Amino acid sequence: MNYQTYFAPHFQSSNQLLSRNDEMVLQLIQQSIQGERNDELFYDFLIKLAPTRGEQEIIAGIRDDERKHRSMFKTLYTQLTGMAPKVSDEGTEPLPASYLEGIEKALIGELKAFEKYRKLYLHINPQYRDWIFEIMTDEIKHASYYNWLYAKNK
Repeated sequence: MNYQTYFAPHFQSSNQLLSRNDEMVLQLIQQSIQGERNDELFYDFLIKLAPTRGEQEIIAGIRDDERKHRSMFKTLYTQLTGMAPKVSDEGTEPLPASYLEGIEKALIGELKAFEKYRKLYLHINPQYRDWIFEIMTDEIKHASYYNWLYAKNK
């Protein structure tokens, strides 16, 4: 799906596209771009620790969703501001000492991301809520998978 064409109308001016709490919305989006990149790199590492091919495939699917979310947030930021976001491809999160520790960290991270995106959902212009809703539901799905993986490996 081409997420740049997902939005309508295209960039007009930031005053027309943002709702209340404009700075907070942009800050959350900027944080989310880096957060999704951190998750992608973290999950790449976790895939290497996964004990089975099936678990590797589950984590790879989640990682691919994080890539999609990052792309969506970058496009959203550009749509709202008319400028490309400042992004880094470097990860900023420490890596886990074990697979189980990584799964636990991933589970908590997915739930925290959902909470952040819910705040974004409530404050962004309603025309963008469907996109945020898609990301939020992915995060809950990811948390469910990580919960299962944690229970399976505990």
